[in-house]
Amino acid sequence: MKNFNFKKHWNRYGIIYLFLVPVLIHFCVFQLYPILLSFYLTFTDWPVIGEPKFVGLKNWMLFFSDRLAWKAIWNTVLFSLYYILPTMALGLLLALLIQTHKKGTGIFKGIYFLPVVTSFVVISGIWAWIFKGTEQGFINMFLTAVGLEPQLFLSDSRQALMVLAGLSIFKVCGSTMIYYYAGLQSIPQEYYEAAKIDGANGWKTFWKITFPLLLPIHFYVAVITTIGSFQIFDSAFLLTSGGPDYATTTIVYYLYQEGFAGLRLGYASVLAYVLFFIILVISIIQRKFLDNELTYK
Repeated sequence: MKNFNFKKHWNRYGIIYLFLVPVLIHFCVFQLYPILLSFYLTFTDWPVIGEPKFVGLKNWMLFFSDRLAWKAIWNTVLFSLYYILPTMALGLLLALLIQTHKKGTGIFKGIYFLPVVTSFVVISGIWAWIFKGTEQGFINMFLTAVGLEPQLFLSDSRQALMVLAGLSIFKVCGSTMIYYYAGLQSIPQEYYEAAKIDGANGWKTFWKITFPLLLPIHFYVAVITTIGSFQIFDSAFLLTSGGPDYATTTIVYYLYQEGFAGLRLGYASVLAYVLFFIILVISIIQRKFLDNELTYK
């Protein structure tokens, strides 16, 4: 670099570098170092106590032959199918309701957003009572009252994962609503005025104007809900402990079991990297098909 004056450069930008130092230290200590350490641990056998023992690719080979790990991945994929689209659809519906009915908007925003800021433990306790697999459960009391058979819900391997997905939808749809509501506010009103002049009804206006112009929001919400669905842990830990018959054992819950319950941090690190690669691939695919540049003209 020709005629570079370090003193002049430092006098101009030095204060910026000084403010960046704490951020860089935080990044290196709490993000970069754990990432590199966990990658090293994938090649070791480390039961927490003692020094890690290098075992090469043993943990990776174990993953490919571990049926429970593949079942956990499949359960996570199923959970995502139950969770992503309903969360997006419900969030959009709530945003449209608030957008359409101006009166009491602040109150309804607060009501819809309340589950987001409520403790997951509290909501899980309420959910456990609602879907309790006995006649004392809220839904089973209703089913019994109308002459239907009570359901096992969380104790049924065919229903438990859907119940957990319903809990996550209820917990998250408020934040999804905020994203969509912000997107609705950014759509120019001229489009709706032109559609009204052309005689378009509400349904046609939604499909021809609102829905396509929300494409950037669709993409963002799809990405964050997908990542969230593959990181599901709380509900499986609090309500089902991965059961019944491993039906709600997700990849993160299995990672927890291997790393902290089984003290196999090397193999747990492999599961963490598998999860990372799955989310990375899905995010790339979503970006390719959903993230189209959009400008309002």
